[in-house]
Amino acid sequence: MPETFIHKFDTPVFKGEVNVPLGLYINGKFVDGSNGTTIEVINPSTGRVITKIAEGTPKDLDLAVDAAQKAFDTTWGLHANGVQRSRLLNKLADLMEKEADTLAALEAIDNGKTFGWARKADVDHSIRCIRYYAGWADKILGQTIETSEAKLTYTRHEPIGVVGQIIPWNFPLQMLAWKIGPALATGCTVVMKPSEFTPLSALYIAKLIDEAGFPAGVFNLVNGYGHIVGQAMAEHNGIEKIAFTGSTLVGRRIMEAAAKSNLKKVTLELGGKSPSIIFDDADLDQAVKWAAFGIYYNHGQCCCAGSRIYVHEKVYDEFIRRFTEHTKTLKVGDPFDPDVFQGPQVSQQQYDRIMGYIKDGKEAGATVHYGGERVGSEGYFMQPTIFTDVKPDMRIVQEEIFGPVCVVAKFKDDDDIVKFANDSVYGLAASVYSQNVTRALSTAHKIRAGTVWVNVANALYPNVPFGGFKQSGIGRELGQYALDNYTAVKAVQVNLHLSLD
Repeated sequence: MPETFIHKFDTPVFKGEVNVPLGLYINGKFVDGSNGTTIEVINPSTGRVITKIAEGTPKDLDLAVDAAQKAFDTTWGLHANGVQRSRLLNKLADLMEKEADTLAALEAIDNGKTFGWARKADVDHSIRCIRYYAGWADKILGQTIETSEAKLTYTRHEPIGVVGQIIPWNFPLQMLAWKIGPALATGCTVVMKPSEFTPLSALYIAKLIDEAGFPAGVFNLVNGYGHIVGQAMAEHNGIEKIAFTGSTLVGRRIMEAAAKSNLKKVTLELGGKSPSIIFDDADLDQAVKWAAFGIYYNHGQCCCAGSRIYVHEKVYDEFIRRFTEHTKTLKVGDPFDPDVFQGPQVSQQQYDRIMGYIKDGKEAGATVHYGGERVGSEGYFMQPTIFTDVKPDMRIVQEEIFGPVCVVAKFKDDDDIVKFANDSVYGLAASVYSQNVTRALSTAHKIRAGTVWVNVANALYPNVPFGGFKQSGIGRELGQYALDNYTAVKAVQVNLHLSLD
């Protein structure tokens, strides 16, 4: 039997005991991995081990896929109607709502994000996402198509089957909800791999899925390393579709493995290097606050982070002054401190990666206008960082850093800024700040990105699609669009009274 993580929280914002099963969740049961090995889970605030989870293997993945296929063939898929699927998804949302503080606490201790933001953003959004797709479960519709009076022709949008889902460490709970919501609503069964860095909230959700009464095998969770379990998932011939959120580099590997195996359907939500554009007619006070939120939210560990800030030369000096002052007010520290905005980076590996980019930026001739240093003596805390005097070809301008690091540069006119904004291999998101709606929308329409925010940043809703252009991914999460990722369209033609001579 797998062990359980029992932890008593006694913090200013949350007090209580949590119990998290640490095994794999396969066919409705928590089980040990076939090799009996474990993976350490580190608290990024301290750098110390808080627990160990069971490590899955390709053999365990086979068992999970078999369980998912059996459920698809017997108790889910076309064997559970939309009303049944909706009821169970809403039951899961009810349980998540009941355990909202616990889920937020797990995100804080496991990922390092602040309890306050985890509670009002990650957890609440995840609950709304599950409810949104519960509403879609009995509305998966086809079409009746006119061909001739002698025939009846219609389409069915059928669940695609067993799907593999690989979620990242930056928004563990939220990405889980984005993935399982449309998959379960359409009737697919799921085999999920959470990040080995942040598995606790996913394991707790598996516990709630069990409590909600989903049939065994409908949802399965296999902990493990990406290069082992994730690779096996991408190559598995029993998985009909794979959804991945993470780096563009790994996305390429998954796409290649999917093509070389059973040509499984692939959706990818990948990296970004999003521009924030500050025009000279922007409400500067609000632009400063939103631009800061755009880059520093979730410690900069956000695929759509506004890490390239372009400011019109007429307001550049005033913007950088206000932006720097605002950045200095953002408290870095304990995720359970209600006054803290930025907790630690997720891991030593990620901390070192970010610091490596800061070092590279300095060596390339950019100026650290503010920040760039470690905070404290333990954990993975660092200052929010502003670079100026940057050039377009610098790595800190072109590559995704995935931390609280931004570059700030000037631009002269509207044509310049569109060129700057689109000068990236990525195209996930962008923000435009202007009081002139014509100017703002004209710019928004010219930017090659899947999401463009006007006078706001990081605004995400379950009913609004999210995904990227260029190397930021394939397909869309959220909204009605996500349902298409998990269905196959079947055309049925019925001969009513057409005869052959």
